[in-house]
Amino acid sequence: MRPSIRKSVFAGIAGLSLIGTVAGCAPSASQGAPAPSSGGGSTESSAATPSGSSSLASSGSGYKDGAYSADGTYVSPNGAETVGVELTLASGTVTDVKITQHPSNPNTRKFQGEFAGGIAAQVVGKSIDQLNVSKVAGSSLTSGGFNQAVEKIKSEAQ
Repeated sequence: MRPSIRKSVFAGIAGLSLIGTVAGCAPSASQGAPAPSSGGGSTESSAATPSGSSSLASSGSGYKDGAYSADGTYVSPNGAETVGVELTLASGTVTDVKITQHPSNPNTRKFQGEFAGGIAAQVVGKSIDQLNVSKVAGSSLTSGGFNQAVEKIKSEAQ
């Protein structure tokens, strides 16, 4: 193989490796990550919907007890992504969390899977008003979709 072709192939492989490495990286909330523009980046998906186990009685925390679910969207290097979130609330405290993955490619599958595996440790036992995750198990972009879904759930559970 000629040296110029070898360099081009190597540069291409290095570029793909860099994209894969950066796919799970984003500035944390404390670093002032820019919000997605309204010009065509991320769009909101379905509104929060309570599941059948939702109680009509208020728990005194301002939120109704029950299980609520919503989808949140975020932008990754591969484009718009969606993550499903189900939170179970009791007295305004998260007692359970489930993540529904909606991967559009292998990188998204990897990072949403890591996020799903680590999110319970960060949110179960906390007040829903305290939830604002920035990076979970190496996945930082999925957090944006999670936080968006939590906001929908908060408005639905009031």
